[in-house]
Amino acid sequence: MDKNDQSLGMIDISEKSKTMRVAKAGAFVRMDSELVDMVRNNAAPKGNIIETARVAGIMAAKKTEELIPLCHNIEIDKVGLSFCFEKEGIRIESIAKTTAKTGIEMEAMIAVAIAALTVYDMLKMFNKEICIEKVLLLEKSGGKDGVYKRF
Repeated sequence: MDKNDQSLGMIDISEKSKTMRVAKAGAFVRMDSELVDMVRNNAAPKGNIIETARVAGIMAAKKTEELIPLCHNIEIDKVGLSFCFEKEGIRIESIAKTTAKTGIEMEAMIAVAIAALTVYDMLKMFNKEICIEKVLLLEKSGGKDGVYKRF
């Protein structure tokens, strides 16, 4: 294929080696403190928001190649999500791991994005002003680019 060809296609990773790759991503769901307390105390009428969001994020990470065009389908070794309650909202972080020829950053970011959207969906009846902020890659390791840390 001509290197000047601008047609769509997946990046060729056939010559790359499998390595352990890890990515961490984050998101923040901003809301008033009363809603934070409702979630913390598992008092929402729709049920356990944190565990529902955790499962949604993991399920979404497993479908990343279906959601993002031209994204490679890779075997995921681990996806985990953590939730931290703060006065002004809930901080969500994910970790995703694979031994593959390409990175797992998109899976980590999809996990926090869908978890955050799930939190919003389960709370929107109380306040439409809830805001999802800062979906971003926090760290990655593995592959030829090595280690990246945002902070």
